[in-house]
Amino acid sequence: MLIVVDQMRADYVERFRGDWTAGLKRLTTDGAWFSNAAFPYLGTYTCPGHATVSTGAFPHLHGIMQNTWWDRGTRRTIACTDDQTTTTLLYPSGTEPGASASRLLLQTFADQLRAQRPGARVATVALKERSAIMLAGHGGDAVTWMDENYEHWQTSTAFTPQRVPAVEALLAANPVDADFGRTWNRRLPAERYTTADDGEGETAPRGWTAVFPHVLNGDNDKTPDRDFRGQWARSPFADAYVGRFAAAVADSLQFGRDDSTDFLGISFSTPDLVGHAFGPGSQEVQDIYAHLDGTIGALLDGFDALIGRDRYVVALTADHGVSLLPEKSAMTSPDAGRVSTARIAEQLERAAQAAAAGPGAFIARVNGSDVYFTDGALERLTKRPGAFNAVVAALESQPGIARVFRPEQLRDGANSSDALLRAAALSYVPRASGDLVFALKPGWVSIASGTTHGTANIDDQRVPVILMGPGIRPGEYREPATPADIAPTLASLAGINLARVEGRPLDAALSSKP
Repeated sequence: MLIVVDQMRADYVERFRGDWTAGLKRLTTDGAWFSNAAFPYLGTYTCPGHATVSTGAFPHLHGIMQNTWWDRGTRRTIACTDDQTTTTLLYPSGTEPGASASRLLLQTFADQLRAQRPGARVATVALKERSAIMLAGHGGDAVTWMDENYEHWQTSTAFTPQRVPAVEALLAANPVDADFGRTWNRRLPAERYTTADDGEGETAPRGWTAVFPHVLNGDNDKTPDRDFRGQWARSPFADAYVGRFAAAVADSLQFGRDDSTDFLGISFSTPDLVGHAFGPGSQEVQDIYAHLDGTIGALLDGFDALIGRDRYVVALTADHGVSLLPEKSAMTSPDAGRVSTARIAEQLERAAQAAAAGPGAFIARVNGSDVYFTDGALERLTKRPGAFNAVVAALESQPGIARVFRPEQLRDGANSSDALLRAAALSYVPRASGDLVFALKPGWVSIASGTTHGTANIDDQRVPVILMGPGIRPGEYREPATPADIAPTLASLAGINLARVEGRPLDAALSSKP
């Protein structure tokens, strides 16, 4: 079982551990907790994070460098899972444009398990398409996620020619709309919360305030609507649904009933949605983890009964951390704020036109930390002495920018002793990355409200890595680790081989193979 908690900072274990009594408590007590784990790269986003965890390699090898990027061929922004050769199948009916892991250049642990262990079953569940798909890889028996409006559960013809009957039956019997009208109350006693309920910079979703309780009643108090589904996804009821659904799918597919090794991948997306809106210092984030503790506890208890307490291995990590709200960072550092990628694009366009002494569009898109030039723009800039350097200087002068990197630096920088250059190089994919890549200073985020991630700063890079089960020696381990170590460790336990991994088995925690 591989659990990815979307947007779980490493310090949450230290800060919230005293709140936990169930699943997260069991993992940190009975498992091997690597407390000094971090992603070493710049593009700390959901899609590359899940791809790194599942393949054991970093973006420069597996090819997924952000959630989206500018596609030079089609001249549009594409998602990491876009695949027009497949069809998305909605439950209970309907179709949409397809999605798959076709842009993932490596095989995942689940892919290799299916290839090397005949009869192995693979299921993944998440609210987010990119999470479920990247955990599975290029195949799977039941790969299930929700659309962006949280209205329909989905799968893809990349995994199955038709809707999976077991999934279809489970969803029909357990509608999300059953949670309409429920209230998210704080799970813990009031004295457990160390921050204000309505902190500065918090941005509640439509229909809610920044103060508890949060009622899931949508826009009209009468029927489930789009606002209700947005609230539901940002409530502990969504995580609880994903946990119950994952366990039911594993049961329906007969996980653990024979000698094969099966794989269940679960991504809990709600902590990310809550964290973006309320920030890592909020009562909502502390409380969502208290609820998640119960959800994971129920999940593990269910597997104890279904399979046997000593017959499965659990790995838990996160796809990225998250930065503080800039308003919070400004309390301790005057150099904090918000970066507008639209403003950066405007500033660079003006600089390029002035330097090249001619009109015309030079900047195609600024996406995340990547700057893309229009067709022919680089040639125009390099023909005029100093013009390209002037554009680089304009980018370097923008508030919040720490460093700017050129492709020639990034192609050979993966082994650099310069930590920030190495981080950018490990996220650099020539076919997808920008013509310039920039890194933000600590305390700066590229979002207009709330907070986000996607930098090489420690708040975004540090995440927990926890293993539990037969063959795992419990305890806290301080040695450096990365989430890329999880797939090689699981492969070692399962007795299979992975190709082109950059992670390593976490041998310090391996007592023996189960």
